Amino acid sequence: MADTHDTPLPSFVDVVVIGGGPIGGLTACCLASAGLDVAVIEAAEPSALSRPGSDGRSIAVALSAQRVFAGAGIWPLMEPEAQPILEIRVTDGSSPLFLHYDHEAIGDEPFGWIVENTTIRRAVHQRLGELPSARLIAPARVVGVERGATHATVTLADGRTLRTALVVAADGRASPTRQGAGIGLTRWDYHQSGIVCTVAHEKPHNGVAHEHFLPSGPFAILPMQGNRSSIVWTEKLHLADAIVGQSDEGFLAELNSRFGDFLGRVELAGPRFHYPLSLQFAERATDRRLALVGDAAHGMHPIAGQGMNMGVRDVAALAEVVVDARRLGLDVGGPDVLARFQRWRRFDNMLMLGLTDVLNRLFSNDIGPLKLARDLGLAVVQAMPGMKRVFMKHAMGVVGDLPRMMRGERL
Repeated sequence: MADTHDTPLPSFVDVVVIGGGPIGGLTACCLASAGLDVAVIEAAEPSALSRPGSDGRSIAVALSAQRVFAGAGIWPLMEPEAQPILEIRVTDGSSPLFLHYDHEAIGDEPFGWIVENTTIRRAVHQRLGELPSARLIAPARVVGVERGATHATVTLADGRTLRTALVVAADGRASPTRQGAGIGLTRWDYHQSGIVCTVAHEKPHNGVAHEHFLPSGPFAILPMQGNRSSIVWTEKLHLADAIVGQSDEGFLAELNSRFGDFLGRVELAGPRFHYPLSLQFAERATDRRLALVGDAAHGMHPIAGQGMNMGVRDVAALAEVVVDARRLGLDVGGPDVLARFQRWRRFDNMLMLGLTDVLNRLFSNDIGPLKLARDLGLAVVQAMPGMKRVFMKHAMGVVGDLPRMMRGERL
């Protein structure tokens, strides 16, 4: 249900989600699909968030995350524009050693899909409009969140208020909601920038994703629908502005020196953007009647393409504990419910944060002994089918203590 500033708000909803991006919107869709009354508050105009060309990023949606989107009724709205990842090829600079994953080695399903961020946003907002127990309040700005023993009250800039059992912060890395709750943050910069753009190429990619490790950082070529690929190019922070600010011809020359000619002639197929890269994590993912999900709880390097997928894991776990509590007649924002969510997600998130940090530090250099060690490591994994299958399952996100939705089961 859409909202205007003069629309009266309900006196009470089960959950208020602050942030209407992919993670916040997915949270609301999961909960509303299970019958809870949910309000999503988004500061930006929704149509601006999903406008083509407004965001150059494409997202690697792992198999387990796709199951969550499907369970929430969003996947059918995304699928026509989603490109399956059938193979993954990892190389280290000019080394002849490489690592190659083929999805057929472990089953029929792809590793995941590449979907443009704007496509995900559009699909999420469309699904929100289809759910009778979901309400999107946008554009609207939260100016206060009071969290008491029995309920929380969210105040908007226009003076309207919402009472709720649970507030979910999905308002990004800077999360004003997290800051307002006094939850501390650990953060460090990588002094790198992620340059993203879309290119068109002469030859088909055949669903193969490439990750080249270069001294400045990883350079990923991710297959998109048609003869197009999404580029995620990690570069030293002090060089990124100059690279992105060049003419199209100059930028394309820099790109081609890293891309190579294996897909034939390459052309730019959209605007280019760059984003500073850092690692951060909140000291806890919950507080009284508050849960943090996605970037509000953790932000990681894109080296493994797992940022969005870890946010989806947060959503699936939170939805499960909240829905289970509702079915038992319990308070969905109560301390026991939030403690279960915190325990479930803490180790998994910290493990992935540590892994991406180590991988980036290991591969973003040209130090001889390290280069030799990592090249030998790629060769060892390539030569061991059993170990490769384990890594492939990790890429699909189908290992660990998975919530029901990530196993393809009903919430």
